[in-house]
Amino acid sequence: MLRWIVGGAAALAMQPPLPPQPAVHPAGIPADAVLVSPCIAGMGEHWVALKDAPLGPIYGVWQGTPVFTELMVTVKQLQDGFSYANIRALPGYQIDHVDFKYEPNGHAGLAVPHYDIHAYYVSPEVQATICPNGTPDPSMKPMNQ
Repeated sequence: MLRWIVGGAAALAMQPPLPPQPAVHPAGIPADAVLVSPCIAGMGEHWVALKDAPLGPIYGVWQGTPVFTELMVTVKQLQDGFSYANIRALPGYQIDHVDFKYEPNGHAGLAVPHYDIHAYYVSPEVQATICPNGTPDPSMKPMNQ
């Protein structure tokens, strides 16, 4: 996911092109956001404004509807005293739950140790049904265990 933005804006020219953009921009997703990944099982498509890549906000979309907002925070940012004020849902949505996941080896899109913070607008039960035939998320691991 988000492989084309590894290394930040300077690396964009060396990365594969963006996937084909759909004819219809999802309602509620900021106008400058572009599709950067296919549908990831349990998450959805990923959309981000290139100026905000790679840390976000990143927006998840399933069947044309926003399902989450994501921020990625590096371990170094936390060590340096990172703050992010006024985190909220997209207009017209409410946060149902938040997943806070440590990625010790990073992943495509941000290949350094970091935390993925997903603020989901859907229940965990609905989240589990998102994109059942989509690309598996190799970092998925049981939560709260």
